[in-house]
Amino acid sequence: MYISTRTPTLSQLRAFSAVADHLHFRDAAAAVGTSQPALSGAIVALEEALGTQLVERTTRRVLLTPAGERVARHTRRVLDALADLVDEAESARRPFTGPLHLGVIPTVAPYVLPALLRLVREEYPELRLYVHEEQTGSLLDGLTGGRLDLLLLALPSGISGVEEIPLYEEDFTLVVPEGHELASRSDVPRSALRGLDVLLLDEGHCLRDQALDVCREVGAGEAGATRAASLPTLVQLVAGGLGVTLLPQTAIDVETRPGSQLAVSRFAAPAPYRRIGLVLRSSTGRGEEFANLAVALRRAVGGLPVRVVE
Repeated sequence: MYISTRTPTLSQLRAFSAVADHLHFRDAAAAVGTSQPALSGAIVALEEALGTQLVERTTRRVLLTPAGERVARHTRRVLDALADLVDEAESARRPFTGPLHLGVIPTVAPYVLPALLRLVREEYPELRLYVHEEQTGSLLDGLTGGRLDLLLLALPSGISGVEEIPLYEEDFTLVVPEGHELASRSDVPRSALRGLDVLLLDEGHCLRDQALDVCREVGAGEAGATRAASLPTLVQLVAGGLGVTLLPQTAIDVETRPGSQLAVSRFAAPAPYRRIGLVLRSSTGRGEEFANLAVALRRAVGGLPVRVVE
């Protein structure tokens, strides 16, 4: 059995695809912008490379052999894939085009995504944004493994091989049931946490770790085994009288609406806070694009109760 060691060239595949489409050498040559002799030579070279006859030439018409029919289908797929590759490379050269897989932590996503999505829709219409809401550990694994392109989460990330771009800082507030002795105060000392049952999120949420840091700083602990998987559940537990909790400032308007049976209190200065920013691989080729996105994001969150970090 004949086994070819030659690889077909791109020009040969394009010539054969044109012949398969037109079944006419003159029309096929015109379609690819070459002469008939050059086209015929490319077809002969492709047949020699593949070790099989692809085209049956008669005095009146051109036919594809059974092998030619099968090779034609593969050839079209190869040329389509090549066109996709070229388009993808072209998009990569132009900032804010093509796909962007953005990972966001759950304690940021509901409160910042509206501003982010509006920004993308209005300023970057060619950017295909895919949002992945996951806990911090999963997001960092996704970034370093290449599944995600960019992260929006609390800084510092605590891993190597990445760059961090700070966006904003936001204070933590104390959320208590209506009628609580600390309700609606604006000067709550951190030490007040020592005598309170502080409800926290489940393991894996970075907000849990940040809240625990605040509690440990003043010698306070969390409220037994009561934990929640999300901020909406957490505030429902507070409304039910099971304890108090710490919420980032951006979550207040969404999670403590009128009628929620909750009251919001502010810590005395300096209030505990968290810093939110973008995290990207140090090796990415989109560093400049992401830096420019950070500038736009700082503008987009300017209307939120945060301190923008320039």
